[in-house]
Amino acid sequence: MKTGRIEPNYPKVCGHQGNVLDIKWNPFIENIIASCSEDTSVRIWEIPEGGLKRNMTEAVLELYGHSRRVGLVEWHPTTNNILFSAGYDYKVLIWNLEVGEPVKMIDCHTDVILCLSFNTDGSLMATTCKDKRLRVVEPRSGRVLQEASCKNHRVNRVVFLGSTKRLLTTGVSRWNTRQIALWDQEDLSMPLIEEEIDGLSGLLFPFYDADTHMLYLAGKGDGNIRYYEIGSEKPYLSYLMEFRSPAPQKGLGVMPKHGLDVSACEVFRFYKLITLKGLIEPISMIVPRRSETYQEDIYPMTPGTEPALTPDEWLSGVNRDPILMSLKEGYKRNSKIVFKAPVREKKSVVVNGIDLLENVPPRTENELLRMFFRQQDEIRRLKDELSQKDIRIRQLQLELKNFRNSPKNN
Repeated sequence: MKTGRIEPNYPKVCGHQGNVLDIKWNPFIENIIASCSEDTSVRIWEIPEGGLKRNMTEAVLELYGHSRRVGLVEWHPTTNNILFSAGYDYKVLIWNLEVGEPVKMIDCHTDVILCLSFNTDGSLMATTCKDKRLRVVEPRSGRVLQEASCKNHRVNRVVFLGSTKRLLTTGVSRWNTRQIALWDQEDLSMPLIEEEIDGLSGLLFPFYDADTHMLYLAGKGDGNIRYYEIGSEKPYLSYLMEFRSPAPQKGLGVMPKHGLDVSACEVFRFYKLITLKGLIEPISMIVPRRSETYQEDIYPMTPGTEPALTPDEWLSGVNRDPILMSLKEGYKRNSKIVFKAPVREKKSVVVNGIDLLENVPPRTENELLRMFFRQQDEIRRLKDELSQKDIRIRQLQLELKNFRNSPKNN
């Protein structure tokens, strides 16, 4: 793999008409990306084999259903072609990409949704919201199973801790110090523990590795990444140590397990965005071992690249744990799944009896501009269509005239 600085004119994915707010790689099809933007759309991109050769402006699928900008996208952990999106209209839409339509709408939030996380089999979804509430939701019905009003711990981010039936949130205490809290997913009345981290102001991003029971905490604007071990009994959380670096991170991405270097005992890899230097730096978490044999204890069977369910199965109420794979032989791409975009006509999008594409008046100047650009695109498309039809009409008129004037018809 070639590393180093890329050319300034290197091809990009640039089809959105507003700032891109979130992107996620498909866990089952490695060249498919979902993105969402201030232009109110969610788009699905197919990256060609060997990478981009020119700028990509055409998405394989454009999804419109939100009336305001879309801040989050998340793939379902065990089902292929099920995608969740959360917008600034306070709604979460569940998209079935096999039909290219939203099939469910979760409408229980009263403010902007900050974070989404799923349990291992994707039967439960946890959300944090600007209304200072932590919720555990059954995604297919939209029913809120548990809700915590976090007055002493303003929640920002949430992550399910594998199949332990526990949640971890990061947030801010009433004294404006950064804090983490551990919760029982079946009883959010009180956190199991709360722990102060420091007095800095950047968001804390939590990352959990269910295979090693390790929790990583990385703060926006910090240079360090702390790590903890999660236990099933008190004190639940054991601080181990931290990675230190002078360069502040703006955000972090994570390599899927099957992309790690098992021969080097690499258990986690971050990709750290350092905007000051305009670079992305890989950071590997390595367990020091002298033996060169495969380390079974740090590489148990892990969720693989095969989906456990189809969209129809999951929507009908079936739950299934992820299909596990071993990392012993190294990752071989054997998934035969390819993404097929549905062919569909523009029409109304009705979910829970509500037409999501009804004209919603813009609430800000930015929204007005985005709506204007969308309408300009639509006008351009309709003009092209009209011009093609005009040409076809003239051709048919000419053919009819020739037919009438032909000697056979006289």
